[in-house]
Amino acid sequence: MHTELTNPCHFGQTALTIEDVVDLAHRRRQAMLSPDPAFSRRIQAGADFVDELLRREGVIYGVTTGYGDSCVVNIPPSLVVELPHHLFTYHGCGLGRYLDPVETRSVLAARLASLVCGMSGVSWALLQGLEALLQHDILPMIPAEGSVGASGDLTPLSYVAAVLCGQREVFYQQRVQPAAEALASAGIRPLRLRPKEGLAIMNGTAVMTGLACLAWSRADYLSRLATRLTAINVLASDGNAHHFDAALFAAKPHPGQTRIATRLRQDLDSAQPPLNPDRLQDRYSLRCAPHVIGVLEDALPFLRQLIQTELNSANDNPLVDVEGGRILHGGHFYGGHIALAMDTLKNTVANLADLLDRQLALLVDARFNHGLPSNLSAAQGERAPINHGLKALQISVSAWTAEALKQTMPASVFSRSTECHNQDKVSMGTIAARDCLRVIELTEQVVAAMLIAARQGLALRQRVGLRAELQPELAQMYADLCQRIALVEEDRALDGQLRSLLVDIRNQQWELYGQQ
Repeated sequence: MHTELTNPCHFGQTALTIEDVVDLAHRRRQAMLSPDPAFSRRIQAGADFVDELLRREGVIYGVTTGYGDSCVVNIPPSLVVELPHHLFTYHGCGLGRYLDPVETRSVLAARLASLVCGMSGVSWALLQGLEALLQHDILPMIPAEGSVGASGDLTPLSYVAAVLCGQREVFYQQRVQPAAEALASAGIRPLRLRPKEGLAIMNGTAVMTGLACLAWSRADYLSRLATRLTAINVLASDGNAHHFDAALFAAKPHPGQTRIATRLRQDLDSAQPPLNPDRLQDRYSLRCAPHVIGVLEDALPFLRQLIQTELNSANDNPLVDVEGGRILHGGHFYGGHIALAMDTLKNTVANLADLLDRQLALLVDARFNHGLPSNLSAAQGERAPINHGLKALQISVSAWTAEALKQTMPASVFSRSTECHNQDKVSMGTIAARDCLRVIELTEQVVAAMLIAARQGLALRQRVGLRAELQPELAQMYADLCQRIALVEEDRALDGQLRSLLVDIRNQQWELYGQQ
């Protein structure tokens, strides 16, 4: 166990939040099973109930029968113990990139969160196995592609099941190595899965849900950053703060939209006279920023509810109702709620990229930036003609924005019929989650570029005359940007700076608007 980690996250004690999963994914907290004896008894009762049914020769899908369309195939009692291992073996067909360590930890956390609900019929040893992977940071190499998001994330989660049994590969101690080797190094004995445990690990929504937690957190931060950047761009373009007046937004009181307008007033001190009294209205990308960012801001609470409900649900099949003495056959592995959340989130985040792209297009164009040099070039004197400022950066922002917008096609409408028409209506939730993360990644690239543009644009506005005082929080962030980013006077490559800023964005470097 990594003893340097404190503030444990107890599984089985209280419902997990998105923030819990994100903290676990980034190794800021440690996974621990609840020490409450009542919890361990509840888990054991589910495993005992499955054993009792097997002794009575009861019929349980995926335990005494084949899987999916093969549910009509009866498994001889002597082969029941082998069935879970066949399940993860034949699902070892994933392709694409491997989930990164942060994503993989989120998946492990999501799967453990579901199993501790106590309705999956698994043993305490299985829960301890998942706990150990998180504690020792033994990360299954999980291919990202191969799940249709119903009957669960079967193929990607098969890599978790296989690793618990000492098979396939893991990322451990900064290298890829055989799972058996890593488990031995950590003093962990491979599991022999009990009946039902293969299904319990694989037949659920952990991949899409874990990724959704990460996407939600990153999108929430992008909402805040886009707001702060908009405020800076209003100042840089000599725009008007009165577009964000409280009385104006009281007339159309969407809560998130109103919150964005309030944050902009906080940054712009709208009690002052208009920055530019000669221009009544700024262009939409500035004037309507609360309406654009506010859509995301209003969607986030609803999407949180969808994601956290899925996270804390028993979402495999069948479920074990110990108190009722029943095996419940259903479809809780269907990821439709996560699919909706991710399709919605990627749309609203892509609109942030588009908003900021339009703001940058105005700032670099001397016809529209109200007195700033073309391309925000800070070069002066005889060298000015050979310097090009942020000309190429604006092109890259346009490319990243276009790609983000292209990715907004909803995945959830592309249901396929699979597995001999047993899985004939599927959610595509995992594809939606991966698409959403890609849109977020592209939008973060846009934001990184806009941080450079904000530093450049505000410095140039100060050079020609800034009409307003910088408010404290905005001034603090601007000072920080000036420390990180040298003014672009002589042309220079910006890719290294952009990559550094992307790390800062993903680490949520700047505290924004009272962020906890």
